[in-house]
Amino acid sequence: MSPNPCLALLLDGPMQSWGFASRFTRRTTALHPTKSGICGLLAAALGYDKHSADEPAHVARLAALSCTTVTLPKKRGSAELPILRLSDYHTIGGGYEKGTDWMKKPRAASGAVLETVLSERHYLLDARFGVLLEGDADFLTEIATALENPRWGLWLGRKCCIPASPLGLGVFPSSTDALKSLLNRCGINEALTLKHFDHVLENPAETEIDAEWLTDAPVAFGAPIGERHAPRRIIQKRKVRNLKSEI
Repeated sequence: MSPNPCLALLLDGPMQSWGFASRFTRRTTALHPTKSGICGLLAAALGYDKHSADEPAHVARLAALSCTTVTLPKKRGSAELPILRLSDYHTIGGGYEKGTDWMKKPRAASGAVLETVLSERHYLLDARFGVLLEGDADFLTEIATALENPRWGLWLGRKCCIPASPLGLGVFPSSTDALKSLLNRCGINEALTLKHFDHVLENPAETEIDAEWLTDAPVAFGAPIGERHAPRRIIQKRKVRNLKSEI
């Protein structure tokens, strides 16, 4: 854990979806929040216009924040809830022109057949995550203030994934203090540390053989497809199973 100023976010809602390779008809979700999804949420709160000339500079400031995500388990009674995956069969477009015979194949005014795009969209259920963002204290405070009165709507990866609670918990002197605040908000033992939870770190040491590259670092949300994201090196850490956690 770092002694740098840290903004704590709580991502909790009935559904979440964090796509990093979902441009086409099969839109999957990662099992943890993506950097682009988090930065997109913050950009919406701050009111950054993705069509403005200075949008890449704004996004670069957000992308430069050090990001750690933590899976915070939920309980029902004494049982810990598993994170489930929902697959939604989704259609876009198609239908019938007004006045056409519904028994016949629909046609648009131009005479072309109205095509329906079918897609499969994945969501996480019963998921709850903490996010620790480290960086300049003044910038973190600006973000925290924006989260209290966001310029645009905020969602957990997709527009249908509405947060169930306020997102920002405030800016803390260190990531250790920020994590304690997250645990307290979730009713989890504050004495626990990162090693008690599944978590994702970015920019791990070169000696970490389990590190991987994920193309989810935002560059500019208004850029053409293929130029919006850059690779980010991460490592997924699993909680130590033999620890008594008392969550």
